[in-house]
Amino acid sequence: MKNKTRFGLNEYRRPTPIKLRKLGDALLIASTTLGAVEIHNPAVATGIIVIGTIGKFLTNFFSAE
Repeated sequence: MKNKTRFGLNEYRRPTPIKLRKLGDALLIASTTLGAVEIHNPAVATGIIVIGTIGKFLTNFFSAE
């Protein structure tokens, strides 16, 4: 039986599906690495890191039924 993925504020405390958790972790790692590479331009580096962190946070609102 296939699990249905749900998204919403009420899903925050429920377990996140493994694939989405890995996606969020990869997004955070990539944004941190790119932010470190863009150190010569602090505004760009900050923007990249903020976007990656928000993406990681949003994956916490997914859950499997």
